[in-house]
Amino acid sequence: MAQQALLEMRQIDKWFGGVHAVSHVDFEVRAGEVHALIGENGAGKSTLMRILCGAVLPDEGEIVFDGRKLNIRGPKDAEDAGIAMIHQELSLCPNMSVAENIYLGSEPMGPLRIVKWSRLRSEAEVLMDRLDTPVDVTRPTEEFGIATQQMVEVAKVLSRQAKLIVMDEPTSALTDAEAGKLFEIIRVLKAEGVAIVYISHKMEEIYELADRVTVMRDSHWIGTADAGELEPGQLIEWMVGRKIETLFPKRKVELGAELLRVEDAVLPAADGTDRLLVDHASLTLRAGEILGLGGLRGAGNSELLGLLFGQYPHAQVEATVRGEAVTIGRPSHALAKGLALLTNDRKTTGLVLSMSVLHNMTLASLRRMGPPPLVLPGEEVRAARPLRERLSVKTASLEIEVSSLSGGNQQKVALAKWLMTEPDILLLDEPTRGIDVGAKAEIYELMNELAGQGKGILLITSELPELVEMSDRILVFHRGRITEELRGQEMTQQNVMAAAMSEVSTHA
Repeated sequence: MAQQALLEMRQIDKWFGGVHAVSHVDFEVRAGEVHALIGENGAGKSTLMRILCGAVLPDEGEIVFDGRKLNIRGPKDAEDAGIAMIHQELSLCPNMSVAENIYLGSEPMGPLRIVKWSRLRSEAEVLMDRLDTPVDVTRPTEEFGIATQQMVEVAKVLSRQAKLIVMDEPTSALTDAEAGKLFEIIRVLKAEGVAIVYISHKMEEIYELADRVTVMRDSHWIGTADAGELEPGQLIEWMVGRKIETLFPKRKVELGAELLRVEDAVLPAADGTDRLLVDHASLTLRAGEILGLGGLRGAGNSELLGLLFGQYPHAQVEATVRGEAVTIGRPSHALAKGLALLTNDRKTTGLVLSMSVLHNMTLASLRRMGPPPLVLPGEEVRAARPLRERLSVKTASLEIEVSSLSGGNQQKVALAKWLMTEPDILLLDEPTRGIDVGAKAEIYELMNELAGQGKGILLITSELPELVEMSDRILVFHRGRITEELRGQEMTQQNVMAAAMSEVSTHA
């Protein structure tokens, strides 16, 4: 007999202007299950969950939770019912302490509405210990890494005694080890009867965690199935509405001349210590080559890309670009030599969210948009339209704010900004982070196209299958040093991880 549903969302419907964001969707979750809710960016899943959590009001439909019909008019109604959400973009106050963040808005009060600080801190310590993350809860959250901040978000919802927790891309900024720790916590919560709605674009996570899977596409419910009975090919077809023959369509390209050479690159830490973020790293990159840079977070690979693009005011790098010795000390130097950097955080460093799609696309190429110092709107539109079509950016207009686009389309706009500079060398740091399988396939095809044109690509991705399958070679970083070069059959996920965790080469 089927288990009684904890949550039933019935015929939920939502319009935003002329856009049908959620079209008469039914969705149910059982107590003590992990239910994966997946779909391409813009499919409607986030809107559906925002309706559940009170951030958006539905136009039609009803919500039944724990046996009673809810009238959710705002986030407080959802919280009082036992529904909580951990957003992909963390919603912490960085200058406030861990304890204050956990109990923000629900502080234990004494007489005269005075906060009981000692109780608040002790209860916060208990929650963080329960999550196997013992920290000084009196310190500001900004002093901790992203993994600890993620656990503070989990502690926050646990403090509300949530019966259902929505997790939106919770591992998008976590290492494999950090994600594994989160998975253990999810399993503990599940055993305690807490329901988890898990939103992710990572197939391996879905099959590792989920009991059931629901797929949405183009605002509609497509299907729900037990995870163990849903083949990956069928899942992808549900998501994108077509068959994708291979997730990683890497094409072999005849490599050309050397585009970039870096020898003994060094990046000192800016904290006054003698620590090196990049420790005498050397590499070469040829025309048509996709060179993967592996390593755990903070290993030095992302820092090397930042150094090559002149992002560090306290450091510069000597390099050879197309046979010419150059010194790069600022981004304008890198752009002038044909380098472009797609950063790993599109919302913070990749885009200006309050600006239009058009202005984001042309931001790095303003000197080409008219006789300096003028920027001609007509020139911007003429330059942006072909890239919009080439990258299949789904937007009603180039004039709308880029913040209104789905994650995948935002990523395409960030890419378009740098492609407009006509670079020879692309530094891609997590180019597919937080985007769906269909958008990933489009970006992989773009990488193939660029390599076929003789561009060189330095690729960083935390998704090991992507790194292994899309790279011609892989250099692995550990504590600022390149400790391994992998080629051909040596390029396996196991070898990348072994090298990423080792001081010395595993093939020496």
